[in-house]
Formats: sequence, C-alpha cells, structure tokens
Amino acid sequence: MLTATRQGPVDVAVVGAGPVGLAVAWRCAARGLRVVVHDPAPGSGASYVAAGMLSPVAEAYFGEHELTGLLAASAARWPGFAAELAEAAGTGFGYRTEGTLVVGLTSDDLAEARRLWSYQRGLGLPITPLRPSELRDREPALAPRVRGGAVAPGDHQVDPRRLVVALRVAAERAGATLVAGPVRELSELDARVTVVAAGCGAAALTGLPVRPVKGQILRLRAPGGGPPGFRHVIRGYADGESVYLVPRDGGEVVVGATVEERADTRVTAGAALRLLRAAVDLVPELAEYDLAEACAGLRPGTPDNAPIIGPLPDRPGVLAATGHHRHGIVLTPVTADLVAELVVTGEADPLLAPFTPERFAGHRRHG
Repeated sequence: MLTATRQGPVDVAVVGAGPVGLAVAWRCAARGLRVVVHDPAPGSGASYVAAGMLSPVAEAYFGEHELTGLLAASAARWPGFAAELAEAAGTGFGYRTEGTLVVGLTSDDLAEARRLWSYQRGLGLPITPLRPSELRDREPALAPRVRGGAVAPGDHQVDPRRLVVALRVAAERAGATLVAGPVRELSELDARVTVVAAGCGAAALTGLPVRPVKGQILRLRAPGGGPPGFRHVIRGYADGESVYLVPRDGGEVVVGATVEERADTRVTAGAALRLLRAAVDLVPELAEYDLAEACAGLRPGTPDNAPIIGPLPDRPGVLAATGHHRHGIVLTPVTADLVAELVVTGEADPLLAPFTPERFAGHRRHG
C-alpha cells in the first residue's frame, strides 16, 4: 500500500499530460499523494486531434468482447466523473449527452451497419434501429438519401481540448505539480511509483509494443457564428466510406477520421476529400460551413487494439497506462480510477486482468 510521504522521492511520477495522465495525477493527488507530471507540451498529443466521442456501443467491434466491456464500464463512470471534474476545475469541457445516430447512405452501407448492430445488440448493448423518417424526425439536417440508421442514446461526447484544460486545473488544485520537460529514461525520475501515460512515447520508455496509428480530421465551423444544424453525434457509412460528425457547443463540427498505419502527421488532400465528400453526403448543409482546421495526430495502437494498463513485470514500481488507440477519451475515467487504486492499495481490480502488460511478454524490448 502506498501512503503519502512528505520527504524523499515523490509518491507518483506521471509521464504524459494527456487526459489519461492528468486524470491519474488528479485521482492520486486527491488521495493525498505527492504527484509530479512530466510532459514537454501538455495536451499536444493524440487528444489534441481527438473528436472526443464516448462511444461504448458504436465502437464495439467484432471479436473485441473484453475491450467492449471495459468501454462500457468506463462510459458508465463518465456522468459521475464529469460532475466531479466540473466541480473540481470550476469549468465546463463540452460534455454532451444527446446520443449518437449511426446511419447508412446506401443499401450496401445500411447492410454493413446492420451487421454491426446485430452483433452489438447480441451483446446487450443499447442500440435501436430507426426508419429513415424516424431519423429525420431526430435530425432534419440528414440527407433525404439516407436509407436508415439506429440510435445509441448512451454514446455521448466531450471536447478533448477543453477536457485537458479542466483536468490540469483539477490536478494542480489537488496538489499535483507539472514539470514541462521531456523524460528520456525512467531512471531519471525519483518517485516511488512511475505511471507511463505517454501515448506513442511509451514504446521507447518501456519496450511495450505501442505503435503510432495516424488519424486525420477536419474541423468545420457553422456560418455566422451560430450552432451546427444538428445536435447528435452522427456516425455513418457513405458509399463505403466511414465518417463521423461531432457537433460542438461553440459552432464547430469535427469530421473524422482516417486510420493509417504510418507515423507522419501530414494532412493530405485525398483524406480531406474523402472525409468531406462523406460528410456532405450525409449532412448536405456542411458544404456551406467554413473549413477551420485540418490536422493529423498519432493514436497509440497495440497488437490487439486494447490498452495496456498495469505493472511492468520486470520493472518494479512502473505502471503502464497507454495503448488506448481510438478509445483514450472514453477510457479516461476507468483508467484513472483503476490505476490510482493500484497505486494506493497495490491490488489490481479484476477489470484490468485482460489488459496488463504481461500479455505482451513475447513482444517486449528493453527501452
């Protein structure tokens, strides 16, 4: 069990000031531990590009039963987490609960979507098919060509950029300290426990098989400074192209995202073309929106697309909290809670069993 100390090394060093790292720091500091967070550019990693969808249902894919369970567990924590964070930070961060519509533009698109809905409903997840007229009753901005869809009322959203700001404020108010500098070797850190929440940077620090997965997204802005013409997150298939549309309170719409096995952050014309074509096919009014930003980031992927959370078998006092791939925002509460519990008690919650670093023992290289 780790109890707070006032002399010697800090109790917890967190490497990485994205949402996961800052949330771990906040939870640990709130328990009275001395926490230092190390990051040369807080909030500049994958979360800066992320759309912020909290989608345990729409992100449930074939063969990922254990990951789906973790997504659902974390999504269930989000309402309480959001309320605590808003109180602790004294600021909002775009948490919205209108739900998500999943739609198909053509008959083929709808058939593909229905395969996934059947699987998701078979897992007991809350997703309800809707007729085209029912879809447009909910969102009149949808194109008349849309053949059908479904609603996932529990799939919500948050603004990751604002979330990072709120988490940093909450962590610092709880007593955590931020050091704006890089960590090149874990041996540099004088801490009783080190939590590596460095996204793609975790590979070099730990030897874990975390790889960069590029994602390009666009940000549009409604003309005239008004709100977007739709309220729900819209995830859809348009002539075989997968796209999501995330409306923000301030008039922004996030359009994403590519999934590319490469490590550059160039924005390409082809990706922008595909995303915009699919977006406008589903919501025609987006053609009149301003193109405010195009950017790319690197998700931390793993061989099985699931996060790596828990102690490194051969590195006493080092915990991993990385590899969240496209699920980093939705998994922030459960990761922070379970890592903080592990730090304080030394006991791992059974939820973590499928996600420990031990499953990649054969992949490890020393970093």
